[in-house]
Formats: sequence, structure tokens, C-alpha cells
Amino acid sequence: MRESRVIALAGVLQACRLVRDVATNGRADAAGAEACLASVFRIDADSAADVFGGLSGVRMGLETLHAQFEGRQRDLALTRLVLGVLRLERRLARNPRMLGDLRNGIVAIQRQADHFGSAHATVQARLADLYVATLSQLRPRVIVHGNPLHLANAQLVEQIRALLLAAVRSAVLWRQVGGGQLRLLLRRREYAMLARGLLARSTLDRG
Repeated sequence: MRESRVIALAGVLQACRLVRDVATNGRADAAGAEACLASVFRIDADSAADVFGGLSGVRMGLETLHAQFEGRQRDLALTRLVLGVLRLERRLARNPRMLGDLRNGIVAIQRQADHFGSAHATVQARLADLYVATLSQLRPRVIVHGNPLHLANAQLVEQIRALLLAAVRSAVLWRQVGGGQLRLLLRRREYAMLARGLLARSTLDRG
């Protein structure tokens, strides 16, 4: 269960890091983004790792978690974004109607995702619309800072919103496997150690 919590939290960190990359640089790691977006459609996966298609799918998140929890130079903007996503998930959990709307919306987009791929621009646009219709209505909103040039680009904004939806999906998983704010505060060193072990395992899995 502890490893499941680390994987779920790594999923949140990975999606948030990708959001930051798109907002500040106008691009993000393609494989990491695809794994995050695909996780949105794996609602009933058998394990936390399966949500991301295996440990390799959340490798970036595990690296980011380790750096944030054990490294000397932490990205405070990323930390604020992650905390904002976790707060948003808590508000979502108290809104069963919106949870139902999200699930129905994801199911409706599933066929396109199966046909084009989760990272296809059309799929990202529909996920972004779903985010706007649901999660962006909750307060306070998650605020994304970055380069104004990139934040004025409609396609990049769609990617950011789709990735925020993926971040909330991982936050839901984090809550489902027993994650919470107290655990996050008290077990940072333990989670960093577990992330290091999972990274080693993901390397072995990739051969």
C-alpha cells in the first residue's frame, strides 16, 4: 500500500511538472504526457502502477518526487501547484454530482482516445473542455503561472487543462490508496526512499 501511495503521488507530481513545462517552455516530455493522459481513462485499473501502464509510465514523477522530497533545491512553484491540485481533489470528493459528470465525460471521450491515442490534440481538447465544465468551476481554482506567450496559445492551454485533469485523476488515486495531507507531511523521507527503489525497479523492467 505504501508503494501505491508513492506511485499515485508521483502521478500528481508528473502531471504538474508537465503543466509547468508547457506553461513555461511551450513543450513537455511526450512519453510522460501520454502516460498521464492515458491514466485518465484507466478508471478501474488493477493496481496503481497499471493506471500509468507500468512503472515506466510514471518514471518522471518518481524522479520529481525524489528530487522534491530529498533534494536540496526544491521547486516551490511546483509544490504550490501540487498542493493546489490536492486541495481541488478534496473539494471534488465532496461533490458527488461533479464526480458523476467527470466519469460520464471520460467515458464519452474513451472511444476517441482508443482510436486516436490519449495524447492526440482532439482528445486533449475534449479533456480540456471537460476540465472547464467541471473542475474549473470549483473554488479556489488552480492557478498556473508561466510564459504569457505560451499561456495565450489556445492549443497549449488545452494541453495544460488536460494535464490538470490527469493530475486530479492521480490525486483521486492518492486518496483511494490512503494518501492524505498528514502522511505527506510526516513521511517525506520514507516516500523519497520508496521512490528511489521504484525507480531502480522501473529501470530493470525496461531492461
